[in-house]
Amino acid sequence: MSDPAARRLFPLTITALGVVYGDIGTSPLYAMRECFFGSHSVPPTYANVLGVLSLIIYSLLLVISIKYVAIVMRADNQGEGGVLALTALVPGRAGDAGGASRLAVGRPVLVALGIFGTALLYGDGMITPAISVLGAIEGLEVVTPLFQPYIVPVTVVILIGVFLIQKYGTHRVGGLFGPVMVIWFVTLAALGIGWIVRLPAVLGAFDPRHAIAFFVGNGWTGFAVLGAVFLVVTGGEALYADMGHFGRRPIRIAWFVLVLPSLVLNYLGQGALLLLDSTVTHPFFRLAPSWGLLPLVVLSTAAAVIASQALISGSFSITRQAIQLGLAPRLEVEHTSAREMGQIYLPQINWALMFATLVIVIGFGSSSALAAAYGIAVTLTMVITVLLLYVVMTERWHWPKPTAMALMAVFLVIDLAFFGANALKILQGGWVTLAVALALFTLMTTWKTGRRLLAERLTARALSLDDFMATVAAVRPLRVPGTAVFMTAQPSGTPPALAHNVRFNKVLHERVIVLTVSTAQQPHVPPDERVTLEPLGHDIYNVRVQYGFMEDPDVPEALVRARELGLVMDPEDLTYFLGRETIIVTRRKGMAVWREKLFVVMARNAVRATAFFRLPPERVVELGVQVEM
Repeated sequence: MSDPAARRLFPLTITALGVVYGDIGTSPLYAMRECFFGSHSVPPTYANVLGVLSLIIYSLLLVISIKYVAIVMRADNQGEGGVLALTALVPGRAGDAGGASRLAVGRPVLVALGIFGTALLYGDGMITPAISVLGAIEGLEVVTPLFQPYIVPVTVVILIGVFLIQKYGTHRVGGLFGPVMVIWFVTLAALGIGWIVRLPAVLGAFDPRHAIAFFVGNGWTGFAVLGAVFLVVTGGEALYADMGHFGRRPIRIAWFVLVLPSLVLNYLGQGALLLLDSTVTHPFFRLAPSWGLLPLVVLSTAAAVIASQALISGSFSITRQAIQLGLAPRLEVEHTSAREMGQIYLPQINWALMFATLVIVIGFGSSSALAAAYGIAVTLTMVITVLLLYVVMTERWHWPKPTAMALMAVFLVIDLAFFGANALKILQGGWVTLAVALALFTLMTTWKTGRRLLAERLTARALSLDDFMATVAAVRPLRVPGTAVFMTAQPSGTPPALAHNVRFNKVLHERVIVLTVSTAQQPHVPPDERVTLEPLGHDIYNVRVQYGFMEDPDVPEALVRARELGLVMDPEDLTYFLGRETIIVTRRKGMAVWREKLFVVMARNAVRATAFFRLPPERVVELGVQVEM
């Protein structure tokens, strides 16, 4: 490795600590407590503590170290990770990539799984800020019971502050995240070591026989405790989703050098404390000496805020991917950094997340109650990731099926065991994230299906470009000065406004550009592949622009690129013609009437194409067209 690359690796690794590991790094606040004092718990006897510690250690090793860090992170889509990026890697039924802006053609079940996995991550984005900040503020109760009535109000104030600062961008405070998390993980390790030396016997938890004995000794109750054990690995999906920001190497170095050792040492320390004093109900905070309790609460709160920030930013990124892949209507996207493309802010998503998170905090009231709702969404996402990964391993990577199947079987056994344990908590709060995920899944599939039906209806009545060119040659319309850009979603059809202009007005601009913008099944499209130009004759051009699902469309910039390819036009003398569909709900075959009405509401509330494609508003003409669904 060159020296510049080595110099860049260290700051990237530190920054990754702040963004990637906030969720999993705050699990020690509540995970061990839930195993022994939660809704499905066991008494903190010697055998139980060693058994739970063994389960925690091997969950971290098998689920995070092997499954995610070693294998799942290999499934990158041009460096990007996450469920949607993985879904975009799934080949179509004919083995092709599925085409621009179309996910895995002919694989509806796999696409549906990817969409549902994405919907589940929003539930995680709502609960992680709530449980992390609540778990940290509950340390005040350990300082003195007098703080107990103020825990929820203080948590609400902190969370409101977190959401309010989103519009200023993470780059303003992002530089602090890494160093704070370094202090946090070093503190975790130091607190754990302080108690391990008092009772070194807890190191016996590295023997997996303690985990087996735990299940044998506790039976069904022992299985139920897996739901609490799962809390130690809930940040696994974040590793994969944030891969595009940092790359594999910094994430892997941070995990094996600092995060994994610190987490293991802290859990072992909490186990030693419980064996020495089984009455401690807040084992994490009791690790600290009395003089260090308040500073630990402050540091825990800072770590919880960082964990919240990572999940909120992740929700913004997922939403942008969903918009570009045709799974969500256009929303307002603000760039908060001139240097980092990935740092974005979506006001509608921010306020919706804030409202949901505050309702969850006030409704549940404690991190212990929230722990019942936490986990079910993440376990399902992990199961979906394994299923999609198997298809990618066999069909894209061409791994031998026995090898891929053996890996999938191991991971599925672990994930389904965690899912089964978490399913026991559905009535205690797990239904919340499932309800949110089902609602979002309905919205995304309704939008995807609605856009497909709309495109089919428009294509069926559209004049083909070949027929239109024949009409131009026959009619020889009057040419008026200027360049007209007609945007259309159908690459082979003539925009209705253009066809009507020639047919009824017998008028055509001096130069005409038929422009189609599509999204590729990859995060980024190289600049030299972004624009294609096809002269059709009579100074009419067919221009196709393609963006990756992590990129924002900029039509004026793309037309400048088209001019470099030979398009004759003056960027200052362009008029953009857009079609604005008025959708009429009917009982035609397609979608249920209630879904058609939902689609109409979503379409009406979508951001105008003018803003989304960065068109100059003063040069845009919108022409209405009625379409029956």
